Amino acid sequence: MFRNYLTLAFRNLFKRKGYTLLNMLGLAIGISCCLLIFQYVSYERNYDMFQKQSHQIYRIRLDEYKQGSLEWKSATSYPGIPPGLKRDYPEVENYCRLIDWNGILANRQTNAKFNETKGYYADPSALNMLSVHLVKGNTTTALLSPNTIVISETMAKKYFGSDNAVGKQLQVRAGNAPSNLSYLITGVFKDYPNNSHLIINYLVSWSTLEEEMRISGDTTNAVNTSFGWYDFYSYIQLRKGTDVNAFQKKLTAFCDKYINSQEWNKTNNVKNVLSLIPLSDIHLYSNYNQEAEVNGSGQAVAFMFLIAFFIMGIAWINYINLATARSVERAKEVGVRKVLGAMRNDLVSQFMMESALLNITALILAFIIAVMLSPTFNVMMGRDIATAFHLTSTDALIFTGIFIFGTLLSGLYPAFVLSGYKPVIVLKGTFKNTSGGLVLRKGLIILQFAISVILIAGTIIVYQQVNYMRNQKLGANINQTLVLNGAQSLNDSLYRNVYQSFKNELLKIPAVKSMTASSTVMGQEIYWTRGVKRLESSATSSTMYLLGFDYDFIPQYQLKLAAGRNFSKDFPIDATGKTAILNEQAVKELGFKNAEDAINKKIVVRDTLTIVGVTQGYHHLGLQKPIDPQLMLLVPDMRNEYSIKLQSANMQKNIAAIQKVWNVYFPNDPFSYFFLDDFYNQQYKADQQFGEMFTLFAFLAILIACFGLLGLSSYNILQRTKEIGIRKVLGASTKNVVYILSKDFLILVAIAFVFAIPLAWWIMHSWLQDYAYRISISWWVFVFAGCISVAIALITISFQAIKAAIANPVKSLRTE
Repeated sequence: MFRNYLTLAFRNLFKRKGYTLLNMLGLAIGISCCLLIFQYVSYERNYDMFQKQSHQIYRIRLDEYKQGSLEWKSATSYPGIPPGLKRDYPEVENYCRLIDWNGILANRQTNAKFNETKGYYADPSALNMLSVHLVKGNTTTALLSPNTIVISETMAKKYFGSDNAVGKQLQVRAGNAPSNLSYLITGVFKDYPNNSHLIINYLVSWSTLEEEMRISGDTTNAVNTSFGWYDFYSYIQLRKGTDVNAFQKKLTAFCDKYINSQEWNKTNNVKNVLSLIPLSDIHLYSNYNQEAEVNGSGQAVAFMFLIAFFIMGIAWINYINLATARSVERAKEVGVRKVLGAMRNDLVSQFMMESALLNITALILAFIIAVMLSPTFNVMMGRDIATAFHLTSTDALIFTGIFIFGTLLSGLYPAFVLSGYKPVIVLKGTFKNTSGGLVLRKGLIILQFAISVILIAGTIIVYQQVNYMRNQKLGANINQTLVLNGAQSLNDSLYRNVYQSFKNELLKIPAVKSMTASSTVMGQEIYWTRGVKRLESSATSSTMYLLGFDYDFIPQYQLKLAAGRNFSKDFPIDATGKTAILNEQAVKELGFKNAEDAINKKIVVRDTLTIVGVTQGYHHLGLQKPIDPQLMLLVPDMRNEYSIKLQSANMQKNIAAIQKVWNVYFPNDPFSYFFLDDFYNQQYKADQQFGEMFTLFAFLAILIACFGLLGLSSYNILQRTKEIGIRKVLGASTKNVVYILSKDFLILVAIAFVFAIPLAWWIMHSWLQDYAYRISISWWVFVFAGCISVAIALITISFQAIKAAIANPVKSLRTE
């Protein structure tokens, strides 16, 4: 029986090649899109799942409230928290802490030197907890001793080529570090996976940090006991079976005991709150201060997942519509089969076999398409390399379940409709489409085009938001700016003597217009914070972000002053470090009436400072984030970043000239640079990629909807062949015939437009809430989306309508 059903299914599908092709194309494109989106969603949702105990590990988030108002949420916290939790609560099985270590490392033998990033001081337990897999070295002892380091395989090759790096030394060249300081390499680990919220290139032992703090004069063991230094990534591993919600509640008592009870917090009405973030949630659902990486967006992933369902839904709606529209054509077949003894179950099985065969064939074709397009798609998603198609077993199972459910659902309705015809009515020739079937098809067409309108409007709004962020005035001029990573190898006293000579020499290069040094540049998150309050006020202090720079920073970046003046050599008090500049947000935070009111007022940071200027707000970070209150300090010999304003287009020649000067003054420092506008716009890369993906899949969804509309219009015209002939004989023009054949579909599209507007507005309004600076949704977006939908429908229908309208009416009237 199965073989018979299969044979009949093949015959029916091949008999109606146009119908089969339209359905096959729609389903194959829909399924391949769904597969690619599932791959994207699977990759994003499986960050950090390679780690052994990922379901037991949580990162601690620190929130600070002042006078009941939230000041900030930070991905980092105090180093005293994890050991305190381990000591006080048996639920904590293990912990590890990380804090950034960035600087210059060098191999004395080969003079290979690099400015390294993505490294951390780490507890010894980090190797096991974070699944850092050593291919050489002992995991238990690798990070126990001071001045030891474990490095990645890529880093080992960079410094030592094919030689075994374990047991060799890397010289540390950083600021005031002793000139003979070296780190012993005690392990080499397999390159850390890319699908992690951390990028780890190397780890330096925690005892190294303890030793360095002792040498610098710390007698409090701050790296293990501090509840005020919040630059540490803190992870805890809970014992199996721990009730996480119950343990989370215990953190309130812990926080009150060790942190909120401190005198400074009580005096300033400051309250800290600790929260646990599952390791697997960090990438998509943690976007706080001092994140280790630019995290993904759970909202964007959810949107793409929704689009996958939209696309598959549209493809299956096409199948239902086309199958039920052909009901008249297949009615006699059903009648004859029933007369010959076929039961309804037999007919249902036959039609379900056709549905399954079509869907499975489309699935095979879609899988081939997905495999072929996967490398290109992965590059478009932002991965560094083109990777092959891959789904985790869980996601593959979910996709399989959705596919089977959709195939059954889309096949069952047409099967029951077709198998339910009464043979007497059918064979008498009095059968016609039921009103119920027509209503369903019209409803499905409305649903298809409502989705299309939503996708078109969504595409426009996403494009507008990304374009708005990229082109909005920043309040600072970052064009033609080359940024050099600052020199680190000289100690402070030597650096002060060298820096001004280096700057003077650079300014002699014709292409160099100006140069300034600063602690950070636009696009870099500021980690330097302090509590600031007005001297004469009894109010609590406010947390502000500190930016240190020299005399030339404000004029070079063309920051506008709302009041007061810039730091100047004409005012000797500036050189003493007793003056400060605020931005307008800081003025508001401190309660001044306006910028003018703040000038010459005194504030307390650690010392008492006089406000000499107020800058207008500028976007230090991208427009996804609000402008933070900033306190700007004069640091004439700042060494973090050097910004060079160029006035020549020959960049390679300019860079070569700058590097030549660099090598004279800082021969032990690697020369590394970036262009500030490119660097700044990297903040919008994820949004831009999301916009590109949204546009691509929206286009494909609309294309699939057009396939269905094309098929439906073809069958509609086929059924009205004699009507068209009669109208032509009675004098109807081609235009009239095209209008009559098109108007019903266009009315459905118009209804879809009305339903889609509020839903599209709600979806896109919700998406925009993630941006501190965002566009307003304009009414014309929906009108435009509706017009595009009508145009697409009209173009799709008109081809068949015009063809029918210009056909010979005599031939039409002879058609049976």
